[in-house]
Amino acid sequence: MPHIVVRVSGQPDADIARQTVDTVNKLTQEVLGKKLEVIAIELTFVPASHWFIGGKSLAELKKSAFNLDISITDETNTKAEKARYLRELHAAMGRILPDLHEVSYVYLIDARAAAYGYGGLTQEYRHQKAGV
Repeated sequence: MPHIVVRVSGQPDADIARQTVDTVNKLTQEVLGKKLEVIAIELTFVPASHWFIGGKSLAELKKSAFNLDISITDETNTKAEKARYLRELHAAMGRILPDLHEVSYVYLIDARAAAYGYGGLTQEYRHQKAGV
């Protein structure tokens, strides 16, 4: 775990994609304690003319933005870890994307362990099998 969906404003750019994936992987491991081998990231670019904040497109605003949704197993991270992740991720993305708009969202989705998993097994099953 976890599954991460990242949307970045602008045209597809291999360098921005690589920097974003590397940054998200690093912070997800360091701050949230997740293992790299089970971090799955889906990254999509959205044209600035199709992304609106306050009724104006990012193209009009001459800004960039990102949105990140990360599904994590409920009760595996503290409020402080989540706050740090959000803060550090926004700062890091500000170094990757030019003129980052403040209204760039990060959503940490606390999914119930019995309703979330991979490889055909729930996280609850993995937890019970591990005897934790």
